[in-house]
Amino acid sequence: MLNVADSNSTRPYLIRALYEWCTDNGFTPYVAVHVDETVQVPLEYVKNGEIVLNISLDATSSLKLGNEFIEFKARFSGTARGIMVPVSRVLAIYARENGQGMAFPIQLQSPTTDADADAKPAPSANAASPAMKSTRNLNLTLSGEGVPPIPPPKGGGRRPQLKRVK
Repeated sequence: MLNVADSNSTRPYLIRALYEWCTDNGFTPYVAVHVDETVQVPLEYVKNGEIVLNISLDATSSLKLGNEFIEFKARFSGTARGIMVPVSRVLAIYARENGQGMAFPIQLQSPTTDADADAKPAPSANAASPAMKSTRNLNLTLSGEGVPPIPPPKGGGRRPQLKRVK
């Protein structure tokens, strides 16, 4: 009999499913990521310990949505950068256009041995970490009811976008 603790996390499968749903419907998939020492992103774009990344086919190259990591190359201010995000650090995946998606609880602990796990008390289900509170503030739902579209970045207007003509 398979023990639930031995099974794979559902998180990478849900991320891939929602990524596919976004692309199938012409939406732009974004991931919100809790940044720590395990995340490889341009740190100058990190705000309040989080970064939001556009993972659409137009914004990335060599995208791999694996069970352990999300890896791709993307341009930041014209410079190509390698991005590597552990799946456990993904706070949410959602469509930029309408906010529909799914939020995940953040797993703040690093991998531990069985002896370490026995020594540490399990976190309370009612206790909310700052990362979990920010995840709740994303207010994302699969149904999309009551979720306003994400506004464009403030500044000199919208970023120029290329339109693909076939």
